[in-house]
Amino acid sequence: MLATPSRAGILIACAVICAALATGLRQSFGLFLAPMTSDLGWSSSGFALAIAIQVLLNGFTQPIIGQVADRVGGRAVIMGGAVFYCLGILGMALSAGLPMFTFFAGVVMGVAVSAAGMPVINASLTRLLPENMRGRAVGLGTAGSSFGQFLVVPLSQLGINLAGWQGALFLLAGVALLMIPLALPLDGRPAPPKPGVDEQTAMQALRLGLTSPTFWFIFFGFSICGLHVSFLAVHLPGFVATCHLPASVGAAAIALIGLFNIVGALGAGELSQRWKRRELLIMIYAGRGVLMAVFLFAEKTTTSVLIFSAFMGLLWLSTIPPTVALMARNFGTRWLATMFGLVFVGHQFGGFAGAFLGGYIFDRTGSYDLMWSICIAGSAFAALMHIPVRDGPKAELPGLTPPPRGATSG
Repeated sequence: MLATPSRAGILIACAVICAALATGLRQSFGLFLAPMTSDLGWSSSGFALAIAIQVLLNGFTQPIIGQVADRVGGRAVIMGGAVFYCLGILGMALSAGLPMFTFFAGVVMGVAVSAAGMPVINASLTRLLPENMRGRAVGLGTAGSSFGQFLVVPLSQLGINLAGWQGALFLLAGVALLMIPLALPLDGRPAPPKPGVDEQTAMQALRLGLTSPTFWFIFFGFSICGLHVSFLAVHLPGFVATCHLPASVGAAAIALIGLFNIVGALGAGELSQRWKRRELLIMIYAGRGVLMAVFLFAEKTTTSVLIFSAFMGLLWLSTIPPTVALMARNFGTRWLATMFGLVFVGHQFGGFAGAFLGGYIFDRTGSYDLMWSICIAGSAFAALMHIPVRDGPKAELPGLTPPPRGATSG
């Protein structure tokens, strides 16, 4: 059943705060690299490998957990994810060696991020809200994630300063449990199916997606989003250092990206309700390419880095609202968490490539220039991938009710 206007406000508020906590906690883990490796004698590469495993496992498990959410509802899955978050962070705090840390930070947290992350939260909102509110709600959920990065990460650093890395992890584990009450309004079970696409079984939905060119255009386009986000999140501070700028500039750049992404995500959510989602994504990816090209050839100063970061923040996760809207438009909302989870696999593959290639290219060439060029070319590729994307009535399977004659795209 779709939410009433009064209940919609509660749903959106809980989803935004839940997304902020989930993203803020996950983005805080990098703060623990230096103190943990120093105190425990671990290698930085060993710590980083655990986080890389988390990213990949998040991608692989997202469609599976998405299908569970589509069957039992987002509430139970997000609550389970909050428990996994707590267990994973506690395990990280108590790990005696890298193998144990890799299990908790990589495997347990990989599942936790899938269960209590944006795909499940956004799919729950999309399913429960009327169509004219979906783009705005997903934009708010995405903005909430950025706000969590902007707020929780500095508080985590404060916790490390005051209580040490282990005490800070214990505190974060407790904070993770706050997601349990926040998940209460987010859907018990999916609404009864409607005639047409919503009568699909899970296998029919998967078959429709995997045999649809539109699905694969979105999949490969979204992988470039992951490439950009991971490269900049992991390597932008290092790139700033190679430009002989203070380390504080790199930290400020990441903070600005998170701050301006709040505006970008909200704007993309609003525009997803007013424009064609396909054209919006083309503009976002093309805009990223132009921005990175200008930055690559500009003089690297504190001012130019911060201006670049602010504009990139506007485009950072603004891809998510129109991507979710396109998936719902083409494949319905009954199995939306599953279908968006499949597309999210592409995002995470791109994310792994962005993090790994950035370091590999720098180690081999002593410069990030080639990686910037790859990211610029990727922007053009993603924009081209979205040109043939279907942005009209939902796709149909043989034997299911077709859309009414004369239905128009929106």
